[in-house]
Amino acid sequence: MPRNGFLAAALLAATVAVSLPSAALAQAAATAEPAHYSVTETLVGKLLDDPAASAILEKLIPTVYANEMFQTMGRDQTLKSIQQYEAAALSDENLAKIQAEFDKIPAKK
Repeated sequence: MPRNGFLAAALLAATVAVSLPSAALAQAAATAEPAHYSVTETLVGKLLDDPAASAILEKLIPTVYANEMFQTMGRDQTLKSIQQYEAAALSDENLAKIQAEFDKIPAKK
């Protein structure tokens, strides 16, 4: 009986030792900044504050970019969430083009 208890304790200790680094890595990955901006995740305000990302928006969606509501109230939304208000300019096809351009630049922290 004591032998089984020792074996169970040893297995538990080994499992915990193996899981701790994995858990630490998972948490670090979850809190790490993304390498690139995302049309579905990044807030418009962050995009507008980065000159490179802002230039992409101005080039690919000039009418949306020039809209004062986009520049002010849109800052707390993603491009994907604004799509419902600007369906033509922010079509899935155009969002894919914007994402392709975002993938070429690093996201600023």
